[in-house]
Amino acid sequence: MTGYKVANGNGTTNGSSNGKTNGNSNGHSQSAEYTAQENPTYPYEVIEEIADFITKGSGMRPKIGIICGSGLGSLADIIQDPKIFEYEKIPNFPVSTVEGHAGRLVVGTLEGATVMAMQGRFHFYEGYPLAKCSMPVRVMKLCGVEYLFATNAAGGINPRFAVGDIMLMHDHVNMLGFAGNSPLQGPNDPRFGPRFPALVNSYNKDLINKAIEIGKAMGIESNIHVGVYSCLGGPNYETIAELKALRMMGVDAVGMSTVHEVITARHCDMKVFAFSLITNKCATEYSDKKDEEANHEEVMAVAKNRQKACCELVARLIREIHSASV
Repeated sequence: MTGYKVANGNGTTNGSSNGKTNGNSNGHSQSAEYTAQENPTYPYEVIEEIADFITKGSGMRPKIGIICGSGLGSLADIIQDPKIFEYEKIPNFPVSTVEGHAGRLVVGTLEGATVMAMQGRFHFYEGYPLAKCSMPVRVMKLCGVEYLFATNAAGGINPRFAVGDIMLMHDHVNMLGFAGNSPLQGPNDPRFGPRFPALVNSYNKDLINKAIEIGKAMGIESNIHVGVYSCLGGPNYETIAELKALRMMGVDAVGMSTVHEVITARHCDMKVFAFSLITNKCATEYSDKKDEEANHEEVMAVAKNRQKACCELVARLIREIHSASV
């Protein structure tokens, strides 16, 4: 069904592609050299099996799901009474191969609400099809999640944005979708959602407005913006011409994730809140200066410096949701 092979240093492979598991029952090689061999669909029954494994193992049915972006894994560290599941020990679950993504699922409570958080997401550039990148969102749905919080590290295209600012996403431009690549490709299972979901109001306006109010209460209103995000395939950073084209299209920040997760969440009728931590300013003019080139080390450093504010914003918003439901 969904196998992949991981090449280790001596040219042999670990894992299975026998149609039953994705090869992680015996662990994963940490080598960056691997070849993804994927069927891009996950049947409902497989998603259900993963969700049952998590809910039975944790003894909880979380209401809020959190996806932690690059360097923002500390969002999961503030969860109380955590039950931790390493990705490699979850049946049929992928692994994350990117620095800054711990590769574990944390279930517990935060501000009184039951939550589950992914410390490490899956990217298209790792060799996974989009359906697999966003598959954990459907797992969250079957675990009981009603709200998806998705965070990411992004490059700021809007010249008003500064490094360390937070952009609340109110819309996106799906460049991978322009190329005909969608997490919803293939047969549609109506148990998840409709064949043709609408995405006009993908990002919950009430949650965005509450986040703005929280930002004011935190004293960081000057560092919070509302804008449009775009996902490109990566793993390379963008060219000057690409960034100029995106800016002309109304894009404020660019990254390599989140959009396909949001599409999947809206397909199964979750409420979505998402934000980008601006970890670098995108260069939109030609220059020979090396310090204007984006790099992953800069992304991680900025995320580490701003993780406290990001955690507080998320925690306070979750408190608002929980208070309104009790």
